[in-house]
Amino acid sequence: MDNNNEIKNMIKNKTLTFEQKVLSLAKLAENSIEVLNTTLKLKEYKEQGIICDLFEGNAPYRPRYILPDYEVFMKKGCEFLNIVPAQNIWEATNNLLIFYKHVPSITTMPVYLGNIDYLLEEFVIKESEETSYLAIKLFLKHIDSTITDSFCHANIGPRETKAGHLILKAMRELELPTPNLTLKYNDETSDELAIDCLNTALITAKPSFANDKMFREDFKGEYGIASCYNGLKIGGGANTLVRIRLGLVSKLAKSKNDFLERVLPEIAVETLMYIDERSRFIIEESNFFESNFLIKEGFLEKEKFTGLFGLVGLAECVNNLLVLEGTKERFGNSVIANELGMEIIKKLDELVKNHISKYAGLFFENRHLLHSQVGLDIDTNESPGCRIPVGEEPEIHEHILQSAPFHKYSPSGIGDIFVFDKTFKHNPEAILDIIKGAFKHNMRFFSEYSIECDVVRVTGYLVKRSEIRKLDRGETVLRDTTVLGKGARDNGQALERKLRKKNDV
Repeated sequence: MDNNNEIKNMIKNKTLTFEQKVLSLAKLAENSIEVLNTTLKLKEYKEQGIICDLFEGNAPYRPRYILPDYEVFMKKGCEFLNIVPAQNIWEATNNLLIFYKHVPSITTMPVYLGNIDYLLEEFVIKESEETSYLAIKLFLKHIDSTITDSFCHANIGPRETKAGHLILKAMRELELPTPNLTLKYNDETSDELAIDCLNTALITAKPSFANDKMFREDFKGEYGIASCYNGLKIGGGANTLVRIRLGLVSKLAKSKNDFLERVLPEIAVETLMYIDERSRFIIEESNFFESNFLIKEGFLEKEKFTGLFGLVGLAECVNNLLVLEGTKERFGNSVIANELGMEIIKKLDELVKNHISKYAGLFFENRHLLHSQVGLDIDTNESPGCRIPVGEEPEIHEHILQSAPFHKYSPSGIGDIFVFDKTFKHNPEAILDIIKGAFKHNMRFFSEYSIECDVVRVTGYLVKRSEIRKLDRGETVLRDTTVLGKGARDNGQALERKLRKKNDV
């Protein structure tokens, strides 16, 4: 299809909102030019789908993920936006909503909203609970209606706050997919807050639980959970995320050893060079770090940005390689398969850490980070990151023990999702015990929801089942992530995970 027809068809598309059309047309314009210096080998790998830049575009002009220091904003305001520090809950929520409008990302909308309980707590305790709750509810409703992309992510915890409980209460009442939410959980997090979070998650599929101890060690202090489950440094972010599809990569190998010694290193080199090139253009040519007010006023620092080396399809890769070795053992249910999976991840970890790049910030010692990517709606026969394929999950304790060892190798994001039956609504303490045990085994990120939820977690982001059904009928939907959720449902069986029942735990 030529570019003129593609533009015309986009304009005539009845299933897109006005905003979705504008963003789609902008992407067509960006992709109409070539500005990156890449190798012929990379182009071949991209055409084969082996290396994928997740539709970031041909001319990257802003970092993919941005995590402003919102605490700095709340304390000093913003000169560029003519905002002075808030004096009450209404000014606080209004200031944040204005600021969010000017935080870009790969989606053009903010993927990180800050530790919203901490940001609002000093104002909440000055007001009546009724006033604070109304302000928070309107704040969350505004976010869902204007940031129409559920890669938008907020954090709460680990400390218990009055604001945190009001945020959870409002999320239960509203049942909206945006913003996504994560509880930073550590040994000091009260059981009361954790149970309140689980009661909320069993209604609206959020918050997830992040292992605060692991993330703080990896990021040397303050960090944020953005997008799906991406751990990144506050005041920084990620310039780009390029992934490899390990299932496809494995098909280039003649044997397990050929894969580890020749194929994987060759693919990794091309991927790392591509991450560098995309980062180079953003840093040296787009002028984002020279001109954007977020940098000029100290909300972001260039040295706290890095690149992400993503992977999907570890399970399919392992299974394919074991067929070459003459066995039908399956990843997630076999010691041999799990050990091979670990060998592959350790090799990738080594390759990424050995690559020194001037386009990765000094905070990260000029290294990019390994990332267990959640997949795309168009992926088939390629499980997200290091996850066990849907339909092959073992019992939950076995699942956690199998998965947890992989989590330390992806500081910028990895996680597992567990679906619980309705009986757990009467016993959320049982899920909390599971999470505590999982974190003791160094699981990094734990997501949960109930089989009865309308809001469900797809691969990392949230959608509403009722909105997917509207899309099935050809109706327009507000959030572009609903389209991604439909694709993940149809192509990756993302909503068919094993149901965890009370008697199984």
